[in-house]
Amino acid sequence: MGSSASEKMEIRYASYIEEKHHDFLWLAAYHRDQTINSSPFSGYSDLSINDAFFGAGYTISSFPSLYDMYGKFMAGLDVDALYSQLFEDTVNSPEVNNLVSAEASLMEDDIEVNSLPRLQVGLRDVNSVIASSFVIGKALIEETRVKALEKFRAELKYNLIPVVRDRWVAHLDWNKNIVCTYAEIIKFYISADIDTNEVNYGFKARNKLWPFTVLEYNRAALGALQGATTTTTNAAGSSTTARVLSGALSGAATGAMIGGSIAPATTANAATGTAASSGGAGWGAGIGAALGIAAALTY
Repeated sequence: MGSSASEKMEIRYASYIEEKHHDFLWLAAYHRDQTINSSPFSGYSDLSINDAFFGAGYTISSFPSLYDMYGKFMAGLDVDALYSQLFEDTVNSPEVNNLVSAEASLMEDDIEVNSLPRLQVGLRDVNSVIASSFVIGKALIEETRVKALEKFRAELKYNLIPVVRDRWVAHLDWNKNIVCTYAEIIKFYISADIDTNEVNYGFKARNKLWPFTVLEYNRAALGALQGATTTTTNAAGSSTTARVLSGALSGAATGAMIGGSIAPATTANAATGTAASSGGAGWGAGIGAALGIAAALTY
């Protein structure tokens, strides 16, 4: 037998359950009215990543781009001209000329105090003081002085050539490290900017959605007798994948900077006693990336 369209079905519960539910609804309505216009997120102030990185009034556009930095330190660098400049500054420096002048003064003093008096005494003993032998002897002493001085100058400059090479290599490494560090800083800034915007926009969205959040809990209270319900009002934001990538980038950047100075010993470098700065950077980046991913997943 079919039921009539006018029939209604009413579900009732035990009187003590309905009384408790009524009291619960009244209590929920009271707290709803008290909190619906009192968002806990209204007092949040946005974080400024530019102030944290650069100081007040500066932005990323206030600094040279990565390509500009590369062009200044690497792309436009003439390695031959650099070597010539360093060679001139090292081998023909004023310090080298001062050392040669000091050696020349010492030689002249030695000649005046020792060599010439011995020559004069020897010629006087053979009665040849005014003969050509004295002039020849003095010329031989002067020739010896000039040769010794030039030998000293040549050996001094020759020994400075490895210093020139070391300065040249250090200069090239310095330029390379500047560009690499600049790139790491920019990468770290971009990932930190993504994270900061995620937090700022997230709190703004939570503040706007606060009344709906309160009403969702009120709706859950109304349907409490129908069974437990799960309600969530989350602010729209970046996906979990985006947060993981951002966290991994910032973590890897920090880990690479720290790990580069604390390199773990490997079997090879432990045997040879050499440092493993590149291995330390990779190790630190791996640990930092893992921590960044874990932080992103728990956010």
